[in-house]
This record gives sequence, structure tokens and C-alpha cells, in this order.
Amino acid sequence: DVQLQASGGGLVQAGGSLTLSCAASGFTSDDDDYAIGWFRQAPGKEREGVSCISSGDDYAYYADSVKGRFTISIDDTKNTAYLRMSSLRPEDTAVYYCAADLLGPLCRDIDIVTIDEAYDYWGQGTLVTVSS
Repeated sequence: DVQLQASGGGLVQAGGSLTLSCAASGFTSDDDDYAIGWFRQAPGKEREGVSCISSGDDYAYYADSVKGRFTISIDDTKNTAYLRMSSLRPEDTAVYYCAADLLGPLCRDIDIVTIDEAYDYWGQGTLVTVSS
């Protein structure tokens, strides 16, 4: 089974930056193109998909709310994905989750890339708090 470990959350001032990590384990040699997604859930709100990366070709998707401020990347040698968050705003405050699916092209499918149920594996959340 694939397991995910998210880390890197914390308290940051508005305008600051933070990098989240998602360490994955359990992939096999056949899993050469998988998708890692980042979701977030703010208090009282529904979970929102913010970014996704395909390990096969590094194709990246960003939600409009984070485009231009967040950068997703992946280190295949470590099976670790990163979410670099810059120009943070108080409205970015949320618990951030990483998720994975064994089908890398998921990131290109605009109809499902932000849908929870499209991802088979989930890590625990890491809290990001942006103070004003």
C-alpha cells in the first residue's frame, strides 16, 4: 500500500513563504507515472484541491486561487513532492493534505483533478496558519 506523510506546516506572516513536503512510500517499479495532489481545508469550508503533479512528465496543475503563488515539484529519487507557497495570505490558512493516485494523467483531467474521490491514497494533514 502507498503511504503518504505530509509535513512542513507552521505559522507564517502574510506575504511570507512556506514549503510543504509529501513523502510517499509503497510505490513499486511499475508505478512510473503517478499523481500527487495537494488539497486544503479551511475551518468551516469544504476541502479544496489546489495543485497536482504527474511524476512521469512533471505536468503541474494549479487552482486559480494559488496560481502564480504556489509551485509544486517532485523528486522522483526520493518519492517526495513539495508545495512551495509564496506570497501567503490569511485566506491560505488551512490544513493541507497530500494525496496520490497511480494514474499520473489524472493531473491533466480538469474534471477530476480537484475531486477527493479521484485519489486513492491520503496522508495526514499539516496545518498552515497565515497571520495578518
